Amino acid sequence: MGDMVLANMMICIDCKITALVTAIVRDRSMLQTLSTASSLWNPSQRSACLEIVEFQRSQLSSLSPCPFYLKFGSKSVQKGRALVSGTFPYACQRPKQYPASKKPGEYPQNMDLPPVLPKKKKKPYPIPFKEIQKAARKDKKLAERGVEKPLQPPKNGLLVPELIPVAYEVLDAWKLLIKGLAQLLQVIPVYGCSECSEVHVAHSGHNIQDCKGPRSSKRRGLHSWVKGSINDILIPIESYHLYDPFGRRVKHETRFDYDRIPAVVELCIQAGVDIPEYPSRRRTNPIRMIGKKIIDRGGYVEEPKPWRAVDPSSSSIIDLDTCGACERFPPPSPEDVPIIAQETMNAHETVQTGVTKLMKKYTVKACGYCSEVHVGPWGHNAKLCGEFKHQWRDGKHGWQDATVSEVFPPNYVWHVQDPKGPPMRSALKRYYGKAPAVVELCMQAGAQVPRRYKPMMRLDIIVPESEEASLVA
Repeated sequence: MGDMVLANMMICIDCKITALVTAIVRDRSMLQTLSTASSLWNPSQRSACLEIVEFQRSQLSSLSPCPFYLKFGSKSVQKGRALVSGTFPYACQRPKQYPASKKPGEYPQNMDLPPVLPKKKKKPYPIPFKEIQKAARKDKKLAERGVEKPLQPPKNGLLVPELIPVAYEVLDAWKLLIKGLAQLLQVIPVYGCSECSEVHVAHSGHNIQDCKGPRSSKRRGLHSWVKGSINDILIPIESYHLYDPFGRRVKHETRFDYDRIPAVVELCIQAGVDIPEYPSRRRTNPIRMIGKKIIDRGGYVEEPKPWRAVDPSSSSIIDLDTCGACERFPPPSPEDVPIIAQETMNAHETVQTGVTKLMKKYTVKACGYCSEVHVGPWGHNAKLCGEFKHQWRDGKHGWQDATVSEVFPPNYVWHVQDPKGPPMRSALKRYYGKAPAVVELCMQAGAQVPRRYKPMMRLDIIVPESEEASLVA
């Protein structure tokens, strides 16, 4: 009779626990509940268990990387001389699973472009503002106690040895990028709008009505296309060249005493590249700071005169600028166009990767309202900002940490599947993709597109005809 009661109890427990199989345990605290549940039934006891166990659902997301789940198995337990068999619950950990679009090294099928920031609003901070305040409070406490601020290279004025080869590699790739674009522009037609900043790489301009120029209403949003230049593909972002970034700041009255060079070149110079025309101070002793005040910078050194005293056409620095690049290089032969396009694409990736590495260590500031960039520990004091509410700031820039897209902007353009086909139309705008102007130009010249640009180019979408577009859901 006792064996029958025990068997009925085991069946009852099995039925109640089986109902919990559909509930997935996602928290480690459930292990204690599972151990309690498994200890409720003792094989040595020949009596009924009337205690009820409640399983509480976890508060974690259903996409938890390491969820727990219940597993049941039959097992025989030796208790004294009696051999009792029953069903016991186990807590098992599910292996880490990634969603289809979140696997490392893979990209989604289609991806939208970064949103266009409004001009009547300040740009968001790249670093959360709470972290900036936390670091400022920490520096203030050290300054109140008279303790020097701990600085590591390059924050203390010294170079980072492992980044010097990266700076030289970026500078060589920058020269190759300018040369390749100057040659490809003589083969691949590029158009730019005379009223706005729109650029289109094809044999004719598109008919998408998205012009925001001052007289766009008269044209019903259509662009006014003119022949483009290398500055339409590679947006010139310039910065003041400083002999000593930790020295005197650039003032509004002395702004003409400093050279304006590409920001990428200035970043490479401060990272260790030596260019005779653009000398830079190389410190052997680190600077010392208490709070925001520099207590030891090694004294002020007289800066050399700018290179403008020398003929720039006879100097090697002419290869660092895009000015007149198309006139310096002859048009390539048709057989060399795919090779030049691939070299230009590789140079573009090298510059972007190298600038990303350098900006993780070296400080670059950008205005939160306009496109001004300054390479150095703090911004300059030139009153040249004319964007949103510049009257309140007396023309001064609102400096904050810069991003890679501000130093080396991608300049997205529409991806054209058939450059010689009919122009794009506004009715089919949602089927078109975009890509950086350099990538689109090199792709039309025969280069291979990197994988990370394919989702935003929407290569797998077939553009329908105008009549078919109305039938698409």
